[in-house]
Amino acid sequence: MFQLEKNNTSIKTELLAGMTTFLTMAYIVIVNPIILSDAGVPFDQVFLATIIATVIGTLWMALCANYPIAIAPGMGLNAYFASVVIGSDGSLDYTAAFSAVFVAGLLFIILSLTSFREKLIESIPENLKHGITAGIGLFIAFLGLRLSGLVASHESTLVRLGDLTSPPVLLTLFGLIVTVILMTLNVYGAIFIGMIATGIVAFFTKQLHFEGAPWKVPHLPEGILVWNPIQAVGDVISHGLYGVVFAFLIVTLFDTTGTMIGVAKQAGLMKGKSLPRARHALLADSIAATAGAMVGTSPTSAYVESSSGVAVGGRTGLTTLTVAIFFIIAAFFSPVVGALSNVAAITAPALIIVGSLMIGAVKHIDWDSFDEAFPAFLVILTMPLTSSIATGIALGFITYPVLKVVKGKWREVPLLLYFFAVLFAYQLLFLPH
Repeated sequence: MFQLEKNNTSIKTELLAGMTTFLTMAYIVIVNPIILSDAGVPFDQVFLATIIATVIGTLWMALCANYPIAIAPGMGLNAYFASVVIGSDGSLDYTAAFSAVFVAGLLFIILSLTSFREKLIESIPENLKHGITAGIGLFIAFLGLRLSGLVASHESTLVRLGDLTSPPVLLTLFGLIVTVILMTLNVYGAIFIGMIATGIVAFFTKQLHFEGAPWKVPHLPEGILVWNPIQAVGDVISHGLYGVVFAFLIVTLFDTTGTMIGVAKQAGLMKGKSLPRARHALLADSIAATAGAMVGTSPTSAYVESSSGVAVGGRTGLTTLTVAIFFIIAAFFSPVVGALSNVAAITAPALIIVGSLMIGAVKHIDWDSFDEAFPAFLVILTMPLTSSIATGIALGFITYPVLKVVKGKWREVPLLLYFFAVLFAYQLLFLPH
């Protein structure tokens, strides 16, 4: 079913890759409810909604598209959702805001059923695709450095070296050194073994705590929040949420498209300019976003942490099937998942190392042609500095056609790029991002 031999992989490799991906993204089931609870959504509601959306999208990716790319509520999009509700000063409740997510999800499904998103992937210039892959690598490496405390904030320089004597940083350095040594020796499952070793040390150094009962029955205290498309559209119209719907749609579209291109290139799954079974893959996040809005979570996206599973050897949907199964189990063991998610040092080394693997895409960029190189460089630079994959892509999409027009090569630019350059310019100038 998963064509393991054709993809040069095995059941053991795929299961290990799935466990690795799950561990690097499990934090979302705790962090997402914390962020959305600021908007008034009950924690238990978002916890289970996060898992429902993740399982639906990831299972679709596994069984229909056969890709090792997991789907879950996107970081950044959840903060934007909370800010929309909080910024309304009580005039907008979270149910109406979920109506905007629901409508955006339905529009997303319609787009995914057409050839539009496939053509978008094919129209992105090769140098921008390599830039997206490298930018995502820097993005997740910086994420690992920041979460672990290896990089800390600074008032004047924005960032600085963290406290190398603090227990979390020492634990991260231990995990990083162990994993790098295993990677250098080509040890099978090096990243996953590094996580296990770090977790064991964290437990014995009392940085990993398990308190109370390890399991808890999941439930949706408010049931299904949104289900009627007509009522959802009515909420959008009555509250004037057109800009919110557009922001969710455009950011999710390019977050997912960019992540899929980056991870697929890393895994060697791209066939020339196209992504096989692209329509099946692209339906995963749109269906998950719609389902997630119904039960109470912000829009979903392809998860960049999937690259950690690909680095272990994941190449097929068996990896994501494993991820989905672990999320189902996690629904009943929220205290354990919460304890693991609170120790960033367990997963940070994996993110840093995978970032080092993905940055290798820069060698394929045509650095001798400035009109090709600069937009790719801008994508690579701005993804980690803005903490947004979509913003990095936006700036690349805007500068690429501009430089081509200046050089008299405007005919080389696909029409879709001009269209999205205008949309992105409008979004960056006039809409929250």
